[in-house]
Amino acid sequence: MLPVLRRGTTFPSFMDDFLGRDFFSNFFDNQTGMSIPSVNIIEGKEDFRIEVAVPGLDKKDFKIDLNNNVLVISSEKEVKNEQNDEKYMRKEFSYSSFQRSFTLPNSVDAEKINAAYKDGVLNVTIPKKEDAKEKPPRTIKIA
Repeated sequence: MLPVLRRGTTFPSFMDDFLGRDFFSNFFDNQTGMSIPSVNIIEGKEDFRIEVAVPGLDKKDFKIDLNNNVLVISSEKEVKNEQNDEKYMRKEFSYSSFQRSFTLPNSVDAEKINAAYKDGVLNVTIPKKEDAKEKPPRTIKIA
C-alpha cells in the first residue's frame, strides 16, 4: 500500500521508510523560494497512482526514471527574457527545478508504468502485479 504523503509533520512515520523522504525540502523551500510540488498517492484495486501538481510546465520539462525500485520524478526549466534597446540591454534568467523520489513496493509491475500530463497535473500510473491485486471474496466449502 502507498500511503498519502503529508507535509509539515515532524515525527518520523512508516511513510518515511516506505516512500523515502525529501530531507531538505523544508530547508530549501524557506531559503530559496523554490517549492516542491504537492503529491497525491492513491491506491486502487488494480494500480497505484501518483498525481503531481505542477502547473505551468510542459510534458517535455519532466524526467521520470526508475532505478532499483526507486521512482524519481524531476523537472528542470530555464526561462530567458532578453530585451535590447538602443541604449541598454536587459537580461533576466529564471531557473526552477524539483525532484521527488518514491520507493516502490515489490508488488508493482515496474515494466508497465506510464505517465501523462494534463491541465497542470502529472499522473503516473503504477500497475500492480497480478498476484498483488485484490481478489473477490469466495466461500470455502467444508468437507
